[in-house]
Amino acid sequence: MRIFNRTNIPKNYKSSAIAIGNFDGVHKGHQKVFKDTKKFANKKKIKFGILTFSPLPVMYFNNSIENFRISSEEQKIELFKKYNVDFIVNIKFNKSFSKIQAEDFIKKIIYKKINPQLLSVSNNFKFGRNRKGNIKLLKKLSYKYNYTLLNINPFKISKKVVSSTRVREFFKKGKINYANQLLKRTWCIDGKVESGQKIGRKLGYRTCNINIKDYVLPKLGIYAVKISIGGENKKYGGVAYLGTRPTFGGKKIFLEINIFGINRNLYKKKLRVYFLNFLRPDKKFTTQNHLIKQMNKDVILAKKGLKTKLIT
Repeated sequence: MRIFNRTNIPKNYKSSAIAIGNFDGVHKGHQKVFKDTKKFANKKKIKFGILTFSPLPVMYFNNSIENFRISSEEQKIELFKKYNVDFIVNIKFNKSFSKIQAEDFIKKIIYKKINPQLLSVSNNFKFGRNRKGNIKLLKKLSYKYNYTLLNINPFKISKKVVSSTRVREFFKKGKINYANQLLKRTWCIDGKVESGQKIGRKLGYRTCNINIKDYVLPKLGIYAVKISIGGENKKYGGVAYLGTRPTFGGKKIFLEINIFGINRNLYKKKLRVYFLNFLRPDKKFTTQNHLIKQMNKDVILAKKGLKTKLIT
């Protein structure tokens, strides 16, 4: 799979079938777009490419948004590979790009630089300055700029549209299993182990501290998780705490993982943490002893929760 961080792509990647979108999370709705676009590409014996944007436009326009992404840029590319994408055009979303008029985006970028045979987009796709571009405009100009428009209807489960917004809503409610069903994979975050205050160790549980960065924040509390270390295939069971440590007067949100059966120093190691089950919400305890008793119960619950199969 080739990745182009520019719109000037080689001639042999033009006249392809192109899916356009942010594709944050690569959920079942996105997967339907890929499947239909790939089907067209196979029929015409042309390449299947994705045009996407970095950073996500909503995060570019709203500096106050901190925890929003379902998947990181690296994870998104990894998922594109899984769905047999031949190439990616990754457009840097910046000030100058945000000012491009919708029709100029079609003429100067889509037509003159990428020149696809097919464009596939979801119903709610908006583009161009002030998001004035839409399906209607793409259809109107498809004859002028010689591309076929594939307008893919929203993918629904139980009569409800599968969307990144809906996935985030499930996270915020602690309904990880529902979110994972919409993603068709077990949601995970990647991060390096950072030095912490070693509070967990003092309480009898050695933990790894991970910076959650700009990932979406699930409901604060305790989770049953599985962990891979440094890209290894092996998955370890564990229990994760996502919260502010209210018992100790904390305000900053931490992600701490206790990995079962691991007692070595993992400082600066890269972990991938898979969220399987939400166990309980974060809460403040009156004493450390009360907290320790609850942590013992959390470990027992987490081990039961690990019976849930990883979706890959």
